[in-house]
Amino acid sequence: MIHPTKLMRGAFLALAILGAAPLAGPSIPLLGAVTAQAQEQLVGAVLFEGNRRFSDNQLLAMVDVSASGIFTQQRVAADIESIRQAYDRDGFLSVSVTARTEATSDGRVRVIFTVNEGNRAGIAAINFTGNNAFGANSLKSTMLTKETGILSWLFKDDGYDERKLAVDRERIRLYYANRGYPDVQVTSVGEYDASKNAYFINFTINEGQKYAFSNVGIETSIAGLNTDALRGTVQTGKGSSYSASDLQASIEDMAYEATVQGYSFVDVRARLDRDVTNGTFNVTYLVDEGARLYVERINITGNTKTRDFVIRRELEFAEGDPFNRALVVRGREHINDLGFFSAVDITTGPGSAPDKVVINIAVTETSTGEYGATAGYSTTDGILGEVSLTERNFLGRGQYLRAAIGASQAGRTFDFSFTEPRFMGLKVSAGVDVYHRITEETSTGFYGSQATGGQFRLGIPLTADLSGTVFAGMERKVIVDKDPDNSLLVVNGHEFYKGFIGYTLTWNSLDDNKSPTEGLLATFTQQYIGWDHSLIKSEARARYFMPLIEDSGIVASVRGQAGIINDLSGNGVHSVEAFSPGSQLIRGFEGRGLGPRIVNGPNGEFLGAVAYAGVSAEVQFPLPGVPESYGLSGAVWADAAWVDGVNTPRLDGNAIDPGSIDVPWRTSIGASLIWDSPFGPLRGDFAHVLNKSTSDRTQVFQLTMSTLF
Repeated sequence: MIHPTKLMRGAFLALAILGAAPLAGPSIPLLGAVTAQAQEQLVGAVLFEGNRRFSDNQLLAMVDVSASGIFTQQRVAADIESIRQAYDRDGFLSVSVTARTEATSDGRVRVIFTVNEGNRAGIAAINFTGNNAFGANSLKSTMLTKETGILSWLFKDDGYDERKLAVDRERIRLYYANRGYPDVQVTSVGEYDASKNAYFINFTINEGQKYAFSNVGIETSIAGLNTDALRGTVQTGKGSSYSASDLQASIEDMAYEATVQGYSFVDVRARLDRDVTNGTFNVTYLVDEGARLYVERINITGNTKTRDFVIRRELEFAEGDPFNRALVVRGREHINDLGFFSAVDITTGPGSAPDKVVINIAVTETSTGEYGATAGYSTTDGILGEVSLTERNFLGRGQYLRAAIGASQAGRTFDFSFTEPRFMGLKVSAGVDVYHRITEETSTGFYGSQATGGQFRLGIPLTADLSGTVFAGMERKVIVDKDPDNSLLVVNGHEFYKGFIGYTLTWNSLDDNKSPTEGLLATFTQQYIGWDHSLIKSEARARYFMPLIEDSGIVASVRGQAGIINDLSGNGVHSVEAFSPGSQLIRGFEGRGLGPRIVNGPNGEFLGAVAYAGVSAEVQFPLPGVPESYGLSGAVWADAAWVDGVNTPRLDGNAIDPGSIDVPWRTSIGASLIWDSPFGPLRGDFAHVLNKSTSDRTQVFQLTMSTLF
C-alpha cells in the first residue's frame, strides 16, 4: 500500500527538479546523473609541469589517477600529497603542487599537475656528542646521509630523510658493535634552519664499556665431529676486540664446516659469559644436533629476466636435501655476489609436514647492461675513447657479453668477449676472446702493427682463495712501418704468426675487490708461444694490503712484479715479443722509457727486455676535509725496478746504447691523487726520479686508470 504522505513528498520533489532544470542550463543533467559525472570521469592523459628533480615517468608512477584511469577530486588530492611527500623526502621542503583539468574532444578529462619545486634543503652539518672512541669522520664514512658539498648536486646524498637516518643510526651502532662496544646506544635529532634552508643533524652516542674476547672454547654433543677442524673457522681470537660480525661469521663458518664433515643437521650457537671487571667475554661455541628438517620446495620470485636455474645453481642444496641454515646463508651471499640483483631476501615457511620446510627466495633485479661511450686522457696514449656494449646477464642466463671499439692517438682496438660461468653445468667458466688491434707508429713506438687474434679459456676454482685459468689461442701480426728509416728491427709488411697455450693461477684473499684494505692478490702466468717463435714467457705479480691505522682509512700496500722470457729456438727473442717496461713498472718514466736501446737507431730505438723485476711501497689515505662520497684520496709511494741489460732481445747486427743499460736499478718517489670517478678510477701520479740510466726517458706527471697492480 502506498503511503499518501510519501507520495506527496515524491511529487513535490519531482516538480522541484523539473523546475530547476531550465535554470541550470541544457548541459547539466538531472540530479544523480550530475553527481556521477562530476565525481567520476575517464582520464584521457596525465601531464606534469615544472618538475626537474623527478621525471614524468617517475611522477606518473606516484599518482593513482593515472593507474585507475578514473578522475575524482579525492584521487587528485591524494596524488598531490603523494608528489609533495616524494619531494619532501628528497629535501624540497618548500615545494607546492597544484592540479587543473582540461576537457578533451572525446569527452574525457586531461589532468595537469603543476610543481613549484622551490630550493632543495641540504645538510649543513652532522655533529656527534659522546663519541670518545672514534672520530666524527670515521662515523660519517659509515652513513648514507652526507653533508652538503660542492659535488652534492651530482651525488644527491645530502637530503634529509628520517628513513635514511634510521639506517644511519643502525650503521653507527654496528660500527661500534664490531669494534668492541656491544652496548652502544645511538640517537639523533634533525633541526631545520629556515635561514640556511638546511638541516643540522646531531647524534648522541652512549658508547658503553669496551670489551674484548677472552677464552674461546668449543663444546659438542655430536660423536665423531672433528672439533680441531672447527677451530680453524673461529674469528674471535683471544685478545681481539669484541665484534658482532666476527661472532656471526664464526657461527656460520663452523656450521658449514660441520656440514662438510657430513653432519647436515648441525646447530651452532655462541654462549657469551661477560666479565665486567676485566671487560672481556668468554665465548663457548655449542655445536649440537639440530632438528631434522628437509627442503620440500624452493620458491623464487621477482626474477622477471633471470632464469630460475641461474639462481638455483648458486645454492648448495636442492629440494629433498636436508635443511641447513648455514647453507642458506651462504647461498644468499652467492646470489648477491652475482651482481644481478639489488636485493635478495630468503625466508622459510612450514611445509606439508612437520619435518619439511619451504624456502622462499625473493629477488629485486637491477640493470645488468651497460651501454655508452667514455672518453679520457692518458699521458701514455693521449686522448682516448671507447664505445662499448656490456651485458653481465645475457638473455637472463648469467652469461657475460662485451663488445667494444676504442680509439686513441696510439691506435684503435676492437674487442669481443663472451663467458659462460657454468660450462656444461659444472663450476667451470668457459669463454672466448676475439680482438683486432691497430697500433700507430709514434716517436716512442718507431713502428706500427695490426694484430688480429683470439683465445679460448677455461676457469677452474681450486680453493676458496685460489683459482686457475687455462687458455689457448693464436694471433697474426702485420708490421706497418710507414717510415722505413725509423726502425732497424722490423720491415714494413713483415708478418708474425704465433700460437700460444698457457695458464694463470690467481690468489685472492682481499676483503674488498674494489677498495681493499687487507689481504693478498697474486697472479702467476706462464705460456708457451710457438709458430714463428719458440719461447716460454712467465710473469708474476702480487700486492699485499694492510690497514696502517685501524679505522682511519689509511692503507699501506707492498707490490712486487717480475717477468722473464726463455728462448727455446736458439735464435734469440724477437723484439715484438719482448717486454716493454715503463710507467706500469716504475712511475716517473715514459712508456718504453727505460731499458736497452739501439745505439745507431734513429732517436734511440727501443729494443725491449727479456727480464725485469720491480717493487713498490705505497700508503693511501683519505683527503682531510673531503667527504668520502666524493671518491677522492691521496697516496705517497716509492718505486724501484730492475731491467736486464745483459741478456737482451736479438740485435740483428745492431749494437746496444751503453747509456741505456749503465744503471740497471731505477728508483723514484712521488705522490698521487686518486679519484673514483663515474667514468672509472682515475689516478694522477707526480713523480721524482732518484736513479736512472743515461738514456732513460722520464716524466714528472702521468694520468692513468687506477688498477690493483
